Amino acid sequence: MSENRLDRTDVWILQALQGQARLSSAELAEKVALTPSPCWRRVKRLEDEGYIRGYRTELDPVKLGFGVTAFVSVMLENHRVDLGQEFEAAVAEVPQILSCHNVTGRYDFLLTVVAADLASFGDFARQVLRALPGVKEVYSSFSLRETKAAGRLPLDLLLR
Repeated sequence: MSENRLDRTDVWILQALQGQARLSSAELAEKVALTPSPCWRRVKRLEDEGYIRGYRTELDPVKLGFGVTAFVSVMLENHRVDLGQEFEAAVAEVPQILSCHNVTGRYDFLLTVVAADLASFGDFARQVLRALPGVKEVYSSFSLRETKAAGRLPLDLLLR
């Protein structure tokens, strides 16, 4: 998969869907100046080729009772491949861990974790995070407020 396979219309489709995934086929087709059938075929191809990985609804964590977002850096005991795989598999099973990145630097993984409050996070850190396979050290930072949400890729750069 190379971005060279994307033409301007493909990028416009991706931009439109990234901004509002609930667009109907007709609305999307109108936005990108296509008729519905060719537009639908392009969306299907973009899905099949993995450019579109899925569709999501953005939820408000605070309204849903998750008042704490923590960024947790984890250092493993060693760098054995099997230990890293075991850690990643265990993390995949923990719903409070929203994302996990294998990173460079002092720590091996960076996790995004949600909890109801600081006390709940403390319990989670002691009972779950420290019990993950191979964990040697855990360092947590807390979000005071979100000033920019993750989400939109800079697709305009593909049009240059």
